[in-house]
Amino acid sequence: MGGKYHHGNLRDELVRVSLDLIAERGVAGFSVAEVARRAKVSPAAPYRHFPERESLLAAVAATVACQLAEEVRAAIDREDDPADSLAAAAGAYTAYLIRRRAGMNLIYAEGLHGPGYTELHENTRVLTDQFLMLCLRLCAEPGEALELMEQLFTQAHGYGMFWLDGVFVKHGYRPEQVVAKSVAAARVMIEGHRSSGERP
Repeated sequence: MGGKYHHGNLRDELVRVSLDLIAERGVAGFSVAEVARRAKVSPAAPYRHFPERESLLAAVAATVACQLAEEVRAAIDREDDPADSLAAAAGAYTAYLIRRRAGMNLIYAEGLHGPGYTELHENTRVLTDQFLMLCLRLCAEPGEALELMEQLFTQAHGYGMFWLDGVFVKHGYRPEQVVAKSVAAARVMIEGHRSSGERP
């Protein structure tokens, strides 16, 4: 057989091409046919590795969750104070979303909640646990920690979407400014919860 890869590792190539397509067009612009075209394979070739569109999208989402977890971990490790670590984690999420157009919008996309997508669910847990462990250190009650985590993901995603949707572009902000704003907003939110009693 000819072709660019002999496709010994076509599965990974399809995921890589899918990530690039989503970064360019967003989740709404994802198409298996377009992925196949860009990977230079037949329209049927992806289905040898992924039985349906959702299984390919789940593999892409699992990769996004893994990459996000790695970037969040790196941001956390650069700080000593748990509040600073948590704010940096929020900024890392915003930066990734701006760069890749994928985050919770893909990880929790419709059709990806089934029990068969274990890699996605495990990678998502690694990502969210990094936030939750820090929130638990800063909040007096587990329920408050969960609330803070939800708020942080919501604001971090919102700042990224304001950039992607052109709202911040119209204000002349650069991506790094948007990330800084996300971190600053996270700090305000965290301090509000921290005042209720930080745990060592």
